[in-house]
Amino acid sequence: MLKHIDPLLNADVLHALRSMGHGDDLIICDTNFPADSVARETTYGKLLRIDGDCARVTRAILSQVPLDTFVDHPALRMEVVGEPQKLLDVHKEVQAEINKAEGEQFKLGTIERFAFYERAKKAYCVIQSAERRFYGCFVFKMGVVPPEAKLD
Repeated sequence: MLKHIDPLLNADVLHALRSMGHGDDLIICDTNFPADSVARETTYGKLLRIDGDCARVTRAILSQVPLDTFVDHPALRMEVVGEPQKLLDVHKEVQAEINKAEGEQFKLGTIERFAFYERAKKAYCVIQSAERRFYGCFVFKMGVVPPEAKLD
C-alpha cells in the first residue's frame, strides 16, 4: 500500500498516468463500451481497468493528474443519442468530482457517440470502469503540474 495514493489506482494505471504528458487524452468508459478493441489502438496499447463507478474512478484519476487549462473543454462526456444536451446522473456525478478536484471552471463538454469512439482510439489509454449505467464514457485531457505546486 502506498501513502497518499488512492487504493483504486492499480500498478498498471499508475504506470500509464506517470507515462502520460500534457495534452494526452485519457478515456474512462463504462462496461458497455468496446474497451478492449479500442484500447488496442491507443498509445498505451492495452486495456486498463478500475473496479468502481465512473464518479469514483474520476476521483481516483484526478487525485493524481490535472486537467488541461489550455483547451476549452478538457473533460468531455459522450452525448446521449438523440438527446445530446441531456445530462444523466452519471454525468452529474462525474461533474461533481471534477468540481471537487479542479474547481468549477471545468464544465463537461460533449462529444457525439461515434466521434467519441474515434477520439478514444487516438487517446493515450482507455480505463474501463465497472459502471453499468449507459453513457458513462468520458475523455480527460492531461494538464500540467506547475513548478510551484506543492506535491505531497
